[in-house]
Amino acid sequence: MEEYSVTVTDLINKMNLVNHTPDIDTDKVLIKDPNMNRPAVQLAGFFEHFDAARIQICGNVEYAYIANMHTEEENIEIFNKLFAYKIPCLIFCRGLKPYDFIIELGNKYGVPILTDESETTSEFVHEVVRWLHVELAPRISIHAVLVDVYGEGVLIMGDSGIGKSEAALELIRRGHRLVSDDVVEIKKVSDETLVGTSPDTTRHFIELRGIGIIDVKTMYGVECVKQTQTIDLVINLEDWNKEANYDRLGLEDQYTEFLGNKVVSHSIPIRPGRNIAVIVESAAVNHRQKKMGYNAAQELYNRVTRNIARNSNK
Repeated sequence: MEEYSVTVTDLINKMNLVNHTPDIDTDKVLIKDPNMNRPAVQLAGFFEHFDAARIQICGNVEYAYIANMHTEEENIEIFNKLFAYKIPCLIFCRGLKPYDFIIELGNKYGVPILTDESETTSEFVHEVVRWLHVELAPRISIHAVLVDVYGEGVLIMGDSGIGKSEAALELIRRGHRLVSDDVVEIKKVSDETLVGTSPDTTRHFIELRGIGIIDVKTMYGVECVKQTQTIDLVINLEDWNKEANYDRLGLEDQYTEFLGNKVVSHSIPIRPGRNIAVIVESAAVNHRQKKMGYNAAQELYNRVTRNIARNSNK
């Protein structure tokens, strides 16, 4: 699987960090690991199992340790070892000012020395880890349309020309929001969560055969578009086949798999007169009900079972 990265420049801009080593070209320093490390044991001289690919964080504890536990010569020796591992950067939280010798060694080894102004170290760490897990997540691009319908991320799939974009446009006119048309980039941010977004080039545009390209944001307003959306439901549009056995009850969920994550899916046959937008809306609401503990198909099954039981006892 392809490995992704962000630059230290991206991190600085995202988190509004102060850079104490401006001579280092942070565009060329890459972050590939979404996790972070507080180098307490490394400051004590223990470097076995040290994960140098992670961002290194210094909070109050590490700052006090540097000040009180070693002479400056010993600290310089420790940081020479630390920076020799080519860590992506060292960040001091809570607005703590880096010691001058650390800045000098950072410039020597090409390690950016940064400062964050958050009130707590844990608050900063949680925010950066959350952001990095999204930015560095495994991803694929597929031919589909992604729409936010009543808060549910609905991925509409199907052969080219089957009507995905037209269904999305009708959903937009009914008050729902477009995330992406034609190409959807899917990121696996956890073992349970997939997030979809649009490529920058085609964001907010829809292609309608016979008309051309329309700008949804300009035509319908900013409230009709969205940047990202979790993928909760897949709708597969397919040509009507009278020989096919389509699910009419929905007692058992079907799934489509992306990057190892399974997403509930429905196959919707297309034929003249079917309002696909209304069907997608109904599927989204039904899926939401199931997540809240109510299953209409199961309720119908239970009623039928109770009626059969009552009739058999008469």
